Amino acid sequence: MCGIHIPTDENVLVGLERADDAGVYRVSATLALIQTVDFFTPVVDDPYWFGQIAAANALSDVYAMGGVPKTAMNLVAFPVKEMDLSILRRIIQGGLDKMSEAGVVLVGGHSIEDKELKYGLAVTGFVHPDRVLTKKNLVPGDRLVLTKPLGTGIINTAVKAGMAPPELAEKVMRLMAALNRKACEAMARFDVHACTDVTGFGLLGHLAEMVSGSGAGVRLFAKQVPVFPEALGYAAMGLIPAGAHKNREFREAMVAFHDAVDRPLRDVLFDPQTSGGLLISVGAAQAGELLKALGDAGVAPSAEIGEVLPGPEEKIRVE
Repeated sequence: MCGIHIPTDENVLVGLERADDAGVYRVSATLALIQTVDFFTPVVDDPYWFGQIAAANALSDVYAMGGVPKTAMNLVAFPVKEMDLSILRRIIQGGLDKMSEAGVVLVGGHSIEDKELKYGLAVTGFVHPDRVLTKKNLVPGDRLVLTKPLGTGIINTAVKAGMAPPELAEKVMRLMAALNRKACEAMARFDVHACTDVTGFGLLGHLAEMVSGSGAGVRLFAKQVPVFPEALGYAAMGLIPAGAHKNREFREAMVAFHDAVDRPLRDVLFDPQTSGGLLISVGAAQAGELLKALGDAGVAPSAEIGEVLPGPEEKIRVE
């Protein structure tokens, strides 16, 4: 890391040597701590919904590692001279309500005065050391399952432009605020090899992280990916967030699109998500059972969206 010495410890199971959703530290033979932190500027206008979404997003990293979040600490940057404190109270209440839903206890936090509003959480969770899930364990023959539809970044862009109806904006807010808890609980019963959550790098960006260094490739079935249909329409109109263009520029060398995949769908596959779903790599024999378990738990519309191919070419083929 730029020539800087990073302290090491034999009990660090997941650390800086491989970028993942969270760090993991082994406490005993049966207990490891998952640690993560995330905060950002508002993605919606309503303070209460922003608090819920930011909290769900931070908690998601623990679920992606196969763990259970237990404690959290607030991170707040607030322009106290420009905004009324009632706004901050609503944000904090949204976060607290989402933590309560997750069974998480708030144990502290830190706030600073800043010109730009930001909110998020530092989260600690528990996991058995032998049950830690990472991005880097794709197995050829695995099926890929996604637990939330794509397109929230594009739709939020349309909301900001005043082009999305209120009912669609609320639908997207509720999706972003939905915990990945039930999806995590469902996948714990199956032969899951790797997992991540889909956030700012978009589906293809996060899938590229899983593929890179794996020695495997991926075939993605574009038409099977759950997508907000409205996002495709807005994408066709050019309402693409800047993050989607950055994601494309960063990862396009790893992605090969079939000619049948049109440009709006390609844009949605690179669309940056906020508090997106889990992307799960599961043994082929159990993919159908996992989808049923997710459906029974109310995690819909989950879908099988691709398969892991034997290497050595570390590419994503979108068909």
